[in-house]
Amino acid sequence: MTQIATLTSAADFGPLGPREFRRICELVRERAGIELGESKLHLCQTRLIRRLRALGLKSYTAYVALLDDAHAAEHTELVNAITTNVTSFFREQHHFDLLGKTLLPEIAARSKRIRIWSAGCSSGEEPWSVAITIRQALGACTGLDVKVLATDIDTQVIAHARAGVYKSEHVEPVPNAALQRYFSRGTGANDGMWRVTDELRSLVTFKQLNLFDPWPMQGPFDLILCRNVIIYFDTENKAKLLRRYHDMLAPNAHLFLGHSESITTGVQGFALVGRTAYRRTTA
Repeated sequence: MTQIATLTSAADFGPLGPREFRRICELVRERAGIELGESKLHLCQTRLIRRLRALGLKSYTAYVALLDDAHAAEHTELVNAITTNVTSFFREQHHFDLLGKTLLPEIAARSKRIRIWSAGCSSGEEPWSVAITIRQALGACTGLDVKVLATDIDTQVIAHARAGVYKSEHVEPVPNAALQRYFSRGTGANDGMWRVTDELRSLVTFKQLNLFDPWPMQGPFDLILCRNVIIYFDTENKAKLLRRYHDMLAPNAHLFLGHSESITTGVQGFALVGRTAYRRTTA
C-alpha cells in the first residue's frame, strides 16, 4: 500500500508571502471585522499550518487560491483559525461582583424578565460564569424568565462551549462550593474532566454569530458582555458595533468591555459606572 508523506514541519510549506498575507488580512477583515496588522504575519502563518495540512496543500499560495471562491466552506475555517480564544472562568472578577451583588437584584426587583448576552463567548467559560452568578444571586429564579445568549464567530469553540466539558485545570478559578454544585466530575475514562450540570444548561443558549452580520435576536438585553473582542477591530468597526449594542440594550442596561477596552471616541449614550462597565443612557 502506497503511503503519502505527511508534511510535518512549518518549513515544508514555505513562508507566508506579503501578497498572500495581504489577501488573508482582507478576507478576515471582510468576514469578521478583525484588523490584522503587519505584526500578525507570523501568528497568521503559524495558525494556518494546520489548515494546510488538513487540506493537503503545499503552500500558502495554494491556500489563498482556494479562498478565491467566495462561497468556499474554508472561509469559516480561516476565521476559526485566526480568531484568538483566550478566556477563563470568572475572568475579570469585578464584573461578576457587580453583576451578582448589584445588577441582578436591581433587575429582578423591577422585572420578571432578564436577558443577558455574552458576545464573543469563546469556549464558554464566560456565559457559564454568568449562569453561576445568576444562580447564586437569584437562587432557582422562581417566577423569573431568565435567559443567557452566548455567541461567537468560531464554530469550533461554540461546539466546545455548548458541550460544557472542561479539564480540571480550566475549572480552577471556580470556587469549590460552586464547582461541586454546578459541575459533575468525570470518572473512569473521563477522570480529570468536569461537565456543566443541567441546572446551568437551562439558562444558556449557544449560537454561532458574526457580529457584523444581521442579528436575529430582537432584545432588549439587560446586560451585554463584549470583553476583549473590540480590541481586534479598527476604529470604524468598533464604533459601529458599540452603536448597535446601544440600540440592543434596554434603558439603563449595562455593557461590559474588556480590561484594555473603552468606549470609542464619538460614540454617545454610555456612562462609565465601574471598571470597564458602562450604563446605557438616553443619548
